[in-house]
Amino acid sequence: MRRWQSDRILFGGDYNPEQWPEEVWAEDVELMRRAGVNLVSVGIFSWALLEPAPGRYEFGWLDRVLDLLHDGGIDVDLATATASPPPWLARAHPETLPRRADGTVLWPGGRQAYCPSSPIFRERSLALVEAVAGRYADHPAVVLWHVSNELGCHNAHCYCDVSAEAFRAWLRDRYGDLDGLNAAWGTAFWSQRYGDWAEINPPRTAPTFANPTQQLDFLRFSSDEQRAQLRAERDVLHRMVRQPVTTNFMIGTGVKYLDYHSWVDDVDLVANDHYLTAADPRAHVGLALSADHTRGVARGEPWLLMEHSTSAVNWQPRNVAKTPGQLRRNSLAHVARGADGVLFFQWRASRAGAEKFHSALVPHAGPDTKVYREVCRLGADLAALAEVRGSRVDAQVAILFDYEAWWGVELDSHPSVDVTYLDRLRALYDSLWRAGVTADVVHPSTDLTGYRLVLAPTLYLVRDADAAALRRFVEAGGSALVTYFSGIVDEHDHVRLGGYPGAFRELLGVRTEEFFPLREGERVRLDDGATADVWTEWLHADGAEVLAAYADGPLPGVAAVTRHAVGEGAAWYVGTRLDEPATDALVARLLAESGVRPVTTAPPGVEVVRRRDGDRSWLFVLNHTGDEARLAVAGVELLTGATCEGELVVPAGEVAVVREDITVGG
Repeated sequence: MRRWQSDRILFGGDYNPEQWPEEVWAEDVELMRRAGVNLVSVGIFSWALLEPAPGRYEFGWLDRVLDLLHDGGIDVDLATATASPPPWLARAHPETLPRRADGTVLWPGGRQAYCPSSPIFRERSLALVEAVAGRYADHPAVVLWHVSNELGCHNAHCYCDVSAEAFRAWLRDRYGDLDGLNAAWGTAFWSQRYGDWAEINPPRTAPTFANPTQQLDFLRFSSDEQRAQLRAERDVLHRMVRQPVTTNFMIGTGVKYLDYHSWVDDVDLVANDHYLTAADPRAHVGLALSADHTRGVARGEPWLLMEHSTSAVNWQPRNVAKTPGQLRRNSLAHVARGADGVLFFQWRASRAGAEKFHSALVPHAGPDTKVYREVCRLGADLAALAEVRGSRVDAQVAILFDYEAWWGVELDSHPSVDVTYLDRLRALYDSLWRAGVTADVVHPSTDLTGYRLVLAPTLYLVRDADAAALRRFVEAGGSALVTYFSGIVDEHDHVRLGGYPGAFRELLGVRTEEFFPLREGERVRLDDGATADVWTEWLHADGAEVLAAYADGPLPGVAAVTRHAVGEGAAWYVGTRLDEPATDALVARLLAESGVRPVTTAPPGVEVVRRRDGDRSWLFVLNHTGDEARLAVAGVELLTGATCEGELVVPAGEVAVVREDITVGG
């Protein structure tokens, strides 16, 4: 792995000079310098310009752009330009176009109109990577290489015949022979047994529910095909250039079908794109979750925010603009949670195209605007925070996240459509956020040593080794919480027999004999005063202490919340969907038992995160409220240079970053 080297927080965004007359470029560089921009991504969607006809490359315009940026002191994250093929490729090779499950062809005219398994696309894209890398490997502006762009954003799955053949090859590699596949897929059900590999297809549109393990394996295969394109381009770059290589993940923006935990070893630097959900009044909490998950994918190392928006996006039903100060607050929230760079899409708002109403660092109205003034202020802030770079975020809580569990829990033909993967994850995370506690969002295979509390929300699919690791964590003195519909199946989506929650039954000291999902809108009361909905189950305490039982509903008197002492620690189980106050109360008990405390006492709505490097530490305080906040903090506030002697005052909507003047313990 090639290490990123920089003595500053990175700041900038996607730069698309090809959309503008060349006389605009010099102005762009001057405005970048004024704003403090030090890194731009170039060439992401320029394949059709760089290779206007097969094998004919035109680099003159890109030469001039890179030279101009270098002369202006702006570094470049140079893209391989493979993110979207040019129209000539589809005309010459229509077999490269992707197909939906019902056979619909997805034509050029948008972006990413290619089948991820197409050998022709792979050949042509790698030829372009070689050409670009060969020309710019030693250009002094280039400090980072950018593979494709948001791989799989629009073509995560392809069901064409080319993909079908690639899927069969993937299955042969996974199972070895048809006996192994038939056993894993449970093909004795519904007369699905396969006698020849040629009989197997992707889960195309069928008369009724497709085989669930077939669906699950196709999702794994599809993620792996996108990853294969990443690896192929990276391998060319590693052979030809000396700079580190990355690509932009899409963690926390609703992207479900790409297993980023399995991709992390394929990049030298983890980078992520994140966009607020404008309809969510608590979108800043979703931002925090995305950042904590990105840090978990990066295994605690600092990472790069490759894209976010200065204001409105262009693709949500109602593209709400950011209020004054929100751009800065959102950006520094990512830095608080581990980002060592803050980049945006895009530098200058487009005049034409599908994203012309997407905000930018330079809006349509030009630099004399709220947005550009806030961009300049952010650039100064990031320059003042240079010393934070390379530090790590303090977290004593881990939340287990597995993309395959997400895919599995939301397959069809399940007990309740209301049971979704992100629901309990977000509920528990929100509760931790309100309590002022930072969490790492990590894969279940992560080493849990050093954490005090581990949460496993809706971990429907779990491997034996990961279930055993959670048990060892508890036995060694940790506290763990498992929620309903967890541990139900193995990696083949086969039910674990003997009673639910399967893989966690002994750890939790409980056994469920039957699920009792609730009707739409139905609620139940617990005997501790809590209310719940969506889910109940016929749960038996088998060594566990019953903390709360149902007071009404289909199962009055049956256990709903339990705690089981195991070794030096304890494992908690929640067999229903608790409301927000009950979730907060439960999390408070877990924090108290595990000894996890917030970084410092802060008013509600004020976010506090600590980054640390050895015995140095920095406290990020983000005031998301309309009121002034006062906190007991001592040190130097880096954004203003003021000394903070025991009390920090953060105005409404503002941010402070304090270099603490004491060694912070535990």
